[in-house]
Amino acid sequence: MARIFLASFIFLISCFADDIDSFEDEYATSSFDPFSGYNRVMTEFNHVVYQNILIPTFKGYDYIMPDPAQDAISNFFDNLMFPIRLVNNLLQFKFTAAGEETLRFIANTIIGFGGISDVATNVYGLKRHDEDFGQTLGYWGIGSGFPIVLPVLGQTNLRDLIGMSGDFFINPLSYTNEIFTDDSHKYFHLNLAVKSWQLINDGSKDPELYNKLTSGAIDLYTFIKDGYEQRRNALIQE
Repeated sequence: MARIFLASFIFLISCFADDIDSFEDEYATSSFDPFSGYNRVMTEFNHVVYQNILIPTFKGYDYIMPDPAQDAISNFFDNLMFPIRLVNNLLQFKFTAAGEETLRFIANTIIGFGGISDVATNVYGLKRHDEDFGQTLGYWGIGSGFPIVLPVLGQTNLRDLIGMSGDFFINPLSYTNEIFTDDSHKYFHLNLAVKSWQLINDGSKDPELYNKLTSGAIDLYTFIKDGYEQRRNALIQE
């Protein structure tokens, strides 16, 4: 099954790469937005979800979960995402960063008790180098594509959506179901539950972050879209 998904992913890249390049100038100015109507509706939907579901959940979790526990859980998930950072640093020929990521993983896994303590940063001063497959595609000249707003997950673009598919195959959480499934127990939604826990724990560290970022925005969709593109472009150029 994994081979089928991988083949489909490669096919998607080959189909969209030429189209993305041909519209690159338009994308750079964010003028090409064929799903603008849908994107605006979904942005408003996500806004309601954040205000009425996610932010209250973040606050409730933050209230009952001590800060050290939140930090430990966040460190654990960050350490678990090591394969994504390693592979994408290698794909961008950032070998020094890849080596540092490897040292971070070894230190945090062995000395940091499985990653719950970030000794790589706090003790050894090893910097984390966040890279994903969307950034890798941008590094190799693939344009951002048209904007897309996903339910709950929010703003993205065509290139980064394809990038999410690539990262899926090297994200250890994607295989949680397979690891914890046996003949007598079927954990069909275990990976979704774990990823949701990661989202809630990260969001609880600053429950008002969304409101801080969007406060005063006259056109919410345009504000989020432009901010997202600027941030992604800056990350790709690092």
